[in-house]
Amino acid sequence: MRYYCVTFHIEPFSEALADVLSEEIAAIGFDSFAYTDKGVQGFIPCTLLDTDKVDLCLAGFPIEGIEIGYRVEAVPDENWNATWEQEGFRPIRIGDNIHIHDTRTPALQEVAYDIVINASMTFGTGSHETTGMILKLIEQLPIQGKRVIDAGTGTGILAILCRMKGASSVLAYDIDERSVANTLDNMALNHCTAINVKLGDSRILEDEAADYDLLIANINRNILLHDMPVFRRTLKRGGRMLLSGFYLQDADAICHSAEELGLHPVKQDSHNQWTAILFETDAAGGMDV
Repeated sequence: MRYYCVTFHIEPFSEALADVLSEEIAAIGFDSFAYTDKGVQGFIPCTLLDTDKVDLCLAGFPIEGIEIGYRVEAVPDENWNATWEQEGFRPIRIGDNIHIHDTRTPALQEVAYDIVINASMTFGTGSHETTGMILKLIEQLPIQGKRVIDAGTGTGILAILCRMKGASSVLAYDIDERSVANTLDNMALNHCTAINVKLGDSRILEDEAADYDLLIANINRNILLHDMPVFRRTLKRGGRMLLSGFYLQDADAICHSAEELGLHPVKQDSHNQWTAILFETDAAGGMDV
């Protein structure tokens, strides 16, 4: 998949404003971000970039007194994250039981879940607040024997943890073919099986029966709101939905849409203004928290 890099210049600049801008442009198709000393670089598939939408997004920026300009550059059809991949990432510890590292770092024998991730142009090493919160919540859930969907799988880290915890099967999908390839590689590194990895969006779920126990989605707010009805149709009685990828200020909108679909929040975690929420269907008989 070919990408554009759009470099946004924010005046005056602050990391808080960069966070807000990243959230705004995520809603129009940007899927990866990097901060500069004056703004944000946003990466978007070439097929999704619409400069009219970018202009409208900036015109409606929710904070007054801010000037934002941008320039568009085509990203060479190569791995634009190659340097980061070569250097790897620092090991990440989630609570007492989860250790995430690349192949350069040895495993920790004392943890219950030691996960090897070689990230390749994808989001999901556990370093971002949303991924970390979801990993922590998955670790608390009884997954043994459950059927799971991982929507927008990225590196496959969430699907892999579910298999390590004994999920009977996991369906993982992503719109980026590099994510699919990376997930397959990471499955091999972790000796994981019974993960069915597919390329595509939520339309993949339209023919799935309503027999899943848990759906996980770490995606931006607008995609979650759009796809939630499809997500809901895949869940069996007592099924659960674990969502993140949005700011605390958007939690009310997410909860309102979930309630309309018969999903009720049972647990919420927040960190640095990001949040994750676990929902449960109306029917009894689901997993215990």
